[in-house]
Amino acid sequence: MSRTLRAAILLILLASCGGGNFKAPRNLDNACAILAQRPSYWKALKRTERKWGVPASVQMAAIYQESKFIGNARTPHRYVLGVIPMGRQSSAYGYSQALDGTWEEYQKEEGGRGTKRDRIEDATDFMGWYMHNSTERLGISKSDARAQYLAYHEGRTGYANQSYQGKPWLVEVAGAVEARAVMYESQLSGCR
Repeated sequence: MSRTLRAAILLILLASCGGGNFKAPRNLDNACAILAQRPSYWKALKRTERKWGVPASVQMAAIYQESKFIGNARTPHRYVLGVIPMGRQSSAYGYSQALDGTWEEYQKEEGGRGTKRDRIEDATDFMGWYMHNSTERLGISKSDARAQYLAYHEGRTGYANQSYQGKPWLVEVAGAVEARAVMYESQLSGCR
């Protein structure tokens, strides 16, 4: 067998062992279609709902806003002079777009070292943990998708200081998250 053929076979084998399925589900506007395409999502969402009390629709709306259900989502690169890459805008990664520091806090308190931001079970548990703590510390209802998203995006201190008031675009996004959570809740009630 030639050296080139062996290299090609090895390359094909390595490529076939690639990471998980990180593509977004096809119809992001239909909760039932998302869950039919990705049954593991439903298990993760329900487990988090039972454990932390955060409705599946609120989790789904936040995940949609943060990553569009793309497991390995990252923030865009920053550029100097429009062409020289200078790293990413933040350390946010995965379904939940959790920052490194917040993820590490979650791992210490709840998740353990083996948790991964690109694993749906861990991402939903993280969101449940974060939103539960927002309820405990700030009194936000777990079903209030708008306020939970603002606290998630701005951090609890930023939410408490109402930093979002100076960001009309963020208030608009939080309203869209709330509307999506209502839509998903309505759809989930009719799913089989």
